[in-house]
Amino acid sequence: MRPYILAETNWHALKDASFDLAILPWGATEAHNYHLPYATDVIEADHIAAESARIAWEAGAKVIVLPTIPFGVNTGQSDILLDMNLNPGTQMAILRDVIEVLNRQGIHKLMILNSHGGNDFKQMLRELGLQFPDMFLCTSNWFRAMDKSAFFTHDGDHADEMETSLLLHLRPELVLPKEHWGKGQEKKNKIRAFSEGWLWTERPWSEISEDTGVGNPEAATAHKGKRFFEAITQKIGDAMIEIARADTNDLYH
Repeated sequence: MRPYILAETNWHALKDASFDLAILPWGATEAHNYHLPYATDVIEADHIAAESARIAWEAGAKVIVLPTIPFGVNTGQSDILLDMNLNPGTQMAILRDVIEVLNRQGIHKLMILNSHGGNDFKQMLRELGLQFPDMFLCTSNWFRAMDKSAFFTHDGDHADEMETSLLLHLRPELVLPKEHWGKGQEKKNKIRAFSEGWLWTERPWSEISEDTGVGNPEAATAHKGKRFFEAITQKIGDAMIEIARADTNDLYH
């Protein structure tokens, strides 16, 4: 039993417990190229949240990891079989209910550990922050927390070298042999402004990728995944320690 993982602990341990920070991992269930499991984002969220929380807990931070939400926003993948979609409005309702429980029970800090590029919680937290003024709410995209070029050869954002390396480290039995890996080639929008990134429109996934991947995974290894996992969890764990200990009424200097 890990006492900082809610799904593993029990009422005997919790009846007199208190926590300073709750972590809500949020993933997605969707195709990840030909070779990675549909639960890739969930697996990453589970492991990264747990290891980061272990680092924080062993440093004395009173953190608790809530169960991972397994479905995310997949509106651009509606024609890909069993890519499960939660609309942003549904996410908002779930998030409001979770925050209401934490607020009522005296846990006034929440970090969302986002593991899926289609999820975007910023606007939700702006609105919910007004509804729950005693709550400190923050959201993180762990996949943007490190300079990936220090670990990986090829860039990408879905079933790429990074994600394939992580799964080879975390759950290698779920990764198909290399002959099944797609190349993850992304077709770019013909309108230059979208490709430059300052103008946005949703990517229709089946039109931009033949194998559902974005980013070439061919150079992925378990060793790269292990190095990246250790680095990213240390960074997130350190952030959890700071947030758990912080006086949120005195954050700026």
